[in-house]
Amino acid sequence: MCEAVIPSLLYYAYIPLIILSILFGVFVYFNDKENILNRLLLSISLIFAFYSTIDFLTWFSWSVSTYIFFEKLLMLILLLLPLLIYFSYNLADTKLSKLQNILILIPVVPAILVAFSRYSNLLFSVDFEGSNCVVIEGLLYPYIYLLGILYLGWFIGVLILKYRSVRDDVIKKRIITVIYATAILIIWISVFLKLQDYLGDDVLLFVPFGMILFVGILAFAITEYKLLNIKLLAAQALMASLILLVGSELFFADSLSNQILILITLAISIGFGYMLIKSVQREEERKDELQLMSDKLAQANDNLRVLDNAKTEFISIASHQLRTPLTAIKGFISLLLEGSYGKVTSQQEDVLNKVYTSNERLVNLVEDLLNVSRIESGRMEFTLAPTKVEDICQEVMDTFIPRAKSEGKYLEYKKPEEPLPEALIDGTKIREVISNLVDNALKYTIKGGVTVKIEVCGKNEADKCLSGQHLRVTVSDTGIGVPVTEMPYLFAKFSRGKDISRLNTGGTGLGLYVGKSMVEANSGKIWAESDGQGQGSRFIVELPVANLKKFGQQQNVAALINQI
Repeated sequence: MCEAVIPSLLYYAYIPLIILSILFGVFVYFNDKENILNRLLLSISLIFAFYSTIDFLTWFSWSVSTYIFFEKLLMLILLLLPLLIYFSYNLADTKLSKLQNILILIPVVPAILVAFSRYSNLLFSVDFEGSNCVVIEGLLYPYIYLLGILYLGWFIGVLILKYRSVRDDVIKKRIITVIYATAILIIWISVFLKLQDYLGDDVLLFVPFGMILFVGILAFAITEYKLLNIKLLAAQALMASLILLVGSELFFADSLSNQILILITLAISIGFGYMLIKSVQREEERKDELQLMSDKLAQANDNLRVLDNAKTEFISIASHQLRTPLTAIKGFISLLLEGSYGKVTSQQEDVLNKVYTSNERLVNLVEDLLNVSRIESGRMEFTLAPTKVEDICQEVMDTFIPRAKSEGKYLEYKKPEEPLPEALIDGTKIREVISNLVDNALKYTIKGGVTVKIEVCGKNEADKCLSGQHLRVTVSDTGIGVPVTEMPYLFAKFSRGKDISRLNTGGTGLGLYVGKSMVEANSGKIWAESDGQGQGSRFIVELPVANLKKFGQQQNVAALINQI
């Protein structure tokens, strides 16, 4: 007989370790029975639980024959080695043939067969040190070490090769996490095997607890990289623990009434547990459905973005192709009106003027489409420089005053009383914006006229303008106004109000969209205000005042870079 060992709390700590391992494997398996990874994790967990149970039993007092039998059973831990190889291949989404599956298993079979044969002494034998049973390594025992090194290298090698070859980030993260978990487990086992030489065999009790670390890191990978449904797993584990706890009280009930009460509690726990697990399952299913819908929506958005880019490119090409003949038509009509090809009658002149006007409208449309294409593709270029905005407004006024007079409308320009600071803008683009605003104001004003005002905003604390000093240009009219319902869509692409369409059928709804993009590209802001339908409107543009000192420094730096 081997000497009896008095069990301590440390020995009994194996029990929760064994239960945890079994529960982990079972819950993983039932989470998705068809998943090969889940089946492999179940097998690994059960073999480890079996090994821990036998290892726990060997610490009690047994006969020599029983001790030898337990040592033989411990050799079944070798089955973990091929299971880890299968796990590594499936983790990396690599399919194996039947022959490969058999070849992975072959190296461990001889060791297990020898262990359970009458030649087991070639692997190990049992002797006594005093009255303690001691395992003595046999002639073939180094083969066990060789198997461990072979399979461990194989396992890590497969993971590293797959990590370097796969492109899927999720698979990469799964692989690297398992590599870290394996490294920690190896270090844990190695440390306690080394401590055995100094502290005795009792430290070997800590070796299986390294599996808790291994399982914990795998659980992190499961949660983080979606190997398993961790919420469902946690709910199942919680309910199983609760049912086991309540059920175990039956063995300590000292009366029939207590047993009935415990059975009722157990039935209620099972019912509520079932409802909880089903609720978690439904929640996770809805989450998966939402994720699937989100992925499809993202894919649809990508496709729409591609189509939108193709549309923008098509508009750009078509507009370029249209602008050349339209320019030629405009030139020839001008020559005809000027009499370069002979005198034209009044009737012909009227027709040519109508053709010229229609051609001009097409030219403006093509220019708007080109501007939209440039803005959306990022090809619109802006040259910022200190610019006198009041001079731009004066140029615009000089252009539209003849038209306003011919239509019987006033066009008033409220010049600033004092010289204004310059604005850091692209003068050409801002001139186009203000010109478009004045043009629209005249178009949509039946009686009355248009007023253009420029002032400094931000000099006083009461001014509501962008941060810092800005120049504010206001184009107000006495026209049809803008209804409140249409105000949010005023600067949208191809957006036109009902009354606007009635008064001006030739508009495209692109002018304000292009203007807004240009102003914002100049670090400004544009918006509209109206007191209601038929009460006129105000279009306001704010532009940043130029910091001449800072601008000069930037110009000097740019010039220095160009010289280099």
